[in-house]
Amino acid sequence: MREIVVPPAEAAKKLENFLKKEFPIGYVRRLFRKNGVRLEGHRAKPDDSIRGGDRIQLYIPFEPERFTPTKSLPDIEIVYQDDSLLVLNKPAGLAVHEGKTVSKRDSVIGFIEQKFKATKFRPRLVHRLDKDTSGLLLLAKNETALAELENRFESGEIDKEYLCLVVGRLPQNAGKIEFPLPGRDGKPVRALTRFGVVRRFADMTLVRVNLETGRLHQIRLHFAKLGYPVVMDEQHGDFSFNKRFRKQYGLKRQFLHAAKLAVGFEGKRYDWRAPLPKDVEETLKRLENEEKQFP
Repeated sequence: MREIVVPPAEAAKKLENFLKKEFPIGYVRRLFRKNGVRLEGHRAKPDDSIRGGDRIQLYIPFEPERFTPTKSLPDIEIVYQDDSLLVLNKPAGLAVHEGKTVSKRDSVIGFIEQKFKATKFRPRLVHRLDKDTSGLLLLAKNETALAELENRFESGEIDKEYLCLVVGRLPQNAGKIEFPLPGRDGKPVRALTRFGVVRRFADMTLVRVNLETGRLHQIRLHFAKLGYPVVMDEQHGDFSFNKRFRKQYGLKRQFLHAAKLAVGFEGKRYDWRAPLPKDVEETLKRLENEEKQFP
């Protein structure tokens, strides 16, 4: 058993959010799934509130695996930073934290620790992106900012916009998807995705997507459930289509990009944008050129 004492200065927050700052999300989910966490000696739930001085007991050992990095980390673009906020433009193929097949030093967290090790700042993730999703990632540089931004994410006050290419031609120009998705304990919870069509191709549709909830793989699961999976999604997608698409266009990851992030913070309104990365931009140009040649 491992016991953690919440620092006295820690702002009140959900137990799950506190643990996700200290451990990979996969380990945290396993703790709750297997009832392996106690708060002050009592069985704990993800939404239980913690405060400074609370004692947390973990009954499932955390054993990070060791990996040999296959390549050096990319120099991740810092879109914006001040004493409270840090915004990165994460490349596809880079995990945000360690996991079963990723070491910390090969993740965004590893990059951050190296980048800020000689400073007073220890930036923490406010939200996450899938490994193969590119785009804007928000981190907080202090506990006060972290608590406020986490609350804004949970209440849907942060505007998150994605661009993605889906298989098939969506019939409506705009709409919403409301299929429930698995929550922290595996039970269905509310999930809401809004979308607008940007352009239709012969057998694909480029869409702009806004999330009003933040469930795991929400965009990918929602469009797959609707019958229009994200192009090159290797987990929830159309595998035969992906195979043909990769052979024809050379794209090696899902066509999903976090293009916009906007939030009000400390009396100011922030609006960050990230252009399409080279791989998806070139794919999109090829599709557009083919449409001109074969309208």
